[in-house]
Amino acid sequence: MADQDQAQETSSSPNFDAYFETIQSRKKLPHELQESLTSAFANIPVSSFPLVPGGKVIEIPAHTSIADTVRILSEHNIMSAPVTNPDASTTIDWRERYLGIIDYSSIVLWVLENAELAAIALSASSATVAGMGVGAVGALGALALGATGPAAVAGLTVAAVGAAMAGGMAAEKGMGKDAATAADHMGDDFYKVILQEEPFKSTTVKSIIKSFRWAPFLPVAMDSSMLTVLLLLSKYRLRNVPVIETGNPFIKNFITQSAVIHGLRGCKGRDWFDCIAVKPISDMGLPFMSENEVICIKKDELVLAAFKHMKENRIGGVPVIEGSSKKIIGNISIRDVRFLLLNHGLFYDFRQLTVMDFMNTIVSIATTLDGSHKTVMIPPVTCKANTSLGQVIETLAAMSFDRVYVVNDYYDVVGVVTLRDVISCFIFEPPNHFDDYFGFAVKEMLNQ
Repeated sequence: MADQDQAQETSSSPNFDAYFETIQSRKKLPHELQESLTSAFANIPVSSFPLVPGGKVIEIPAHTSIADTVRILSEHNIMSAPVTNPDASTTIDWRERYLGIIDYSSIVLWVLENAELAAIALSASSATVAGMGVGAVGALGALALGATGPAAVAGLTVAAVGAAMAGGMAAEKGMGKDAATAADHMGDDFYKVILQEEPFKSTTVKSIIKSFRWAPFLPVAMDSSMLTVLLLLSKYRLRNVPVIETGNPFIKNFITQSAVIHGLRGCKGRDWFDCIAVKPISDMGLPFMSENEVICIKKDELVLAAFKHMKENRIGGVPVIEGSSKKIIGNISIRDVRFLLLNHGLFYDFRQLTVMDFMNTIVSIATTLDGSHKTVMIPPVTCKANTSLGQVIETLAAMSFDRVYVVNDYYDVVGVVTLRDVISCFIFEPPNHFDDYFGFAVKEMLNQ
């Protein structure tokens, strides 16, 4: 069984407890120190945490299209944003004003599912492709064949999903062409269907946020403790925590896992931080998973497979390896899907694009010794089991990455350390800490 960051979605509290209890049991820290740290974070108010850059939280109205949402996230270099309800602009209740949080993870799930459906639909240029008639293809098939209007859009339900399933099964049996084969010959049509034609063009954030989100919307108050935030971002698997002001429905701050890591980095030089940061990650019980549990992707596999791994295992990235020894040569993260969505050429070829070809397009400009510039591939971020926790924090903060891969002397991947893992090193959960959280037990809210 893979670790909780690498496992499929689950909202049952025993899984939260299993991960956190294992981390706590592996930590080689004096109990008194852990108690002191937890007590200190419990006495730090959330209001003391630095505001987001610019002092204003980026929000996305629920009627925003998926394509525009990707552009907003990319332009502001953020992974996620709260979604507002345009119909509740005057409310004083945050539960009515905010519908949830949209992030790249949700968008990846939506794109992958609808890319399959669109490809199946477009493959139905005749009523006999894969043994399906226009009626079986439903709305997508009708749209691909030129039918438009409310009747076609209304059919985008069970029939469309059934068509995708039928097409996939037919291809496996050698009876027809599946989505991947059809997409190879689609050209501009595939891109247009996903982002430029109905019903995809009008697909809004509101229509996907509940079906494709990874976590509930759980805000904290300005006078809540930082311990509450750290527990939500570690044990309870949230990637971000909105901060609201009591009696005011507006989000005042948006605390992410990455922001916390940057905050910890700023504690360098303080005795309490340095005595922990100097220890190797192995003394913190990291990496949490075993070598065989690390989910990898080979460089010659299709990039679509990489994103499917992330979708199916609910993880934020995968290491790219070559050979049978798991030698790491790169990394693909959930955020990289923006290159597919915003780059017409890449999206056009994405079903034929290998991981290596895709990585070659995600490059940085390096300055050589003679002052000239050259394009180079961004190297994978790695560490070893004896690397100090402080060094890992410095790397994560400096590179703005969400994970560091643990390698052996031969550069083979043997583990991964995530932002969640690092935050877990500094705290534990006092008994009954979340018994009353906005009127609910936090575990009950997470299980909804």
